[in-house]
Amino acid sequence: MVTQIETASERLFEQAGALMPGGVSSPVRAFGRVGGKPFFVDRAEGALLHDVDGRAYFDYVMSWGALMLGHAHPAITRALTEAAGRGTSYGAPCGAEVELAQLVVDLMPSIEMVRFVNSGTEATMAAVRLARAATGRDIVLKFDGCYHGHADSFLVRAGSGVATLGLPDSPGVPRALAELTISVPYNDPDAVRNVFDTRGDEIACIIVEPVIGNSGFIAPEPGFLELLREITTRHGALLIFDEVMTGFRVAMRGAQDRLGITPDLTTLGKVIGGGLPVGAYGGRRDLMSMVAPAGAVYQAGTLSGNPLAMAAGIAQLLFLRETAPQEDLERRALRLLHGLETTAHELDVPFQGSAAGAMFGFHFTNKPVRDFATASTADAELFARFHRAALARGVFLPPSPFEAAFLSTAHTEELMDDTLERLRDALREAVR
Repeated sequence: MVTQIETASERLFEQAGALMPGGVSSPVRAFGRVGGKPFFVDRAEGALLHDVDGRAYFDYVMSWGALMLGHAHPAITRALTEAAGRGTSYGAPCGAEVELAQLVVDLMPSIEMVRFVNSGTEATMAAVRLARAATGRDIVLKFDGCYHGHADSFLVRAGSGVATLGLPDSPGVPRALAELTISVPYNDPDAVRNVFDTRGDEIACIIVEPVIGNSGFIAPEPGFLELLREITTRHGALLIFDEVMTGFRVAMRGAQDRLGITPDLTTLGKVIGGGLPVGAYGGRRDLMSMVAPAGAVYQAGTLSGNPLAMAAGIAQLLFLRETAPQEDLERRALRLLHGLETTAHELDVPFQGSAAGAMFGFHFTNKPVRDFATASTADAELFARFHRAALARGVFLPPSPFEAAFLSTAHTEELMDDTLERLRDALREAVR
C-alpha cells in the first residue's frame, strides 16, 4: 500500500478548511477555477514567494497589484520598522496622513482633497454614497465584469472572484438594492446612451475601471471613456474612476492622466499602502467638502489613516516618483506577452494579450477582448491546465482567467526571460 505524502501546504489548507470558509480569507485564493490546492507562503522578497514546503515562485500576483517595488523592499521595511517603533495605531490624527495626502494630491490630477480608508471596497462604497448625496439620485451605472469590491451595490454582474466562481450576482444582496445598480457591457457606447436616454435623470454616477483588471485585462477603446465623461456631465451625474488597480501602475499619475480623462471622484488602494491594508477616495474640493465632519455625508473608520499603512505608502510613492518605472515595466510585460504569443501560435492556440504600465493580461481566445462577454469566450480549461503547469515550474500567475497580472521593479529582464521559458514549457504541456 502506497501512502501519499501530504505537504505542509496541504496540511495547512486542511486545517484552514475547518476554521475558515473554503479555507481562505478571499475566494480566488482557493484555486477553485484552476484546480489543485493553494500553496501557503512562508516568506517573500523581491519578485519571489517561498512556500512552507521550501518551493520558490516567480510572483506575478504581487498582492494583487499592491507591491510595485516587490516584496520586502528595503525602503518600505525600513519605513515600517521606524513607524512601528512609534506605535501601531493611534485613533487620532498623525503627520504621516498629511504627508501621504499631499503626495496623492500632487500626483493624481483630479484629486484636490482625499480621505483615507482601509480597503478599496470602503473607498468605492464611500465614493458612491458621496455621489448619491451630491446628485440627490440613487442609480449607479457600472459595467459587466468590473469589480469594485464586495459591497452590495457592486455585486451585480461583477468580475474578479464573483466571475471566477461563476456567480451572476450574490445571495444576500436585497433585490431592492440590486435594482439601484444598472450594469451594461464595457466598451459599448450605445448601451450607455440607451441607459441615459431612458433613465438619465435618475443616475447618480458611473463607476468604471478605466482599464479593467477584473475580467483579465481589458483596455478602453478609443472614445469610450470620453463618452462617459461627456454624458455624465450633460446629465448632471458624476464620473468615478476606480483606480484601485490602475492608480500609479499604468502611469505615474494614474490611468486618468495617461488617457486624458478627468473624473469627478477617484478611488485608490493597493499601491498607496505599500502592501498594507489601505484605500482612499478623493476628487473635487466641492464634493469632498461634503464628507463629515466638513459636511453631512458620513463615513468613518477606526483604523483609517493607520500610521503603518501611511508610512509604507509614503515610502513606495516617493520611490516611484523618483524612478517612474511604469514605461520600462510595460515594455517588459509586452516582451513577455509577445514571446508567449509566438509559442501559442506555434501550438495553434488562440491568444490575446495586452499591457499597460505594470499591469498585463492574456486570454486564450481568438476574439479581440473588449468586454466581459468576449473575455468569457476564452478557454478556461486550457487556462487551468496552463496555470497548474506554470506553478509546477515555479511561476505564480493569478489563479483565475478573470484577473490581471502584475509586475514590480524587482522583475528584472533576466527573471522575465527565465519566466518566459518556463511559461513556454508550461503551455506546451497544457496543450498536449
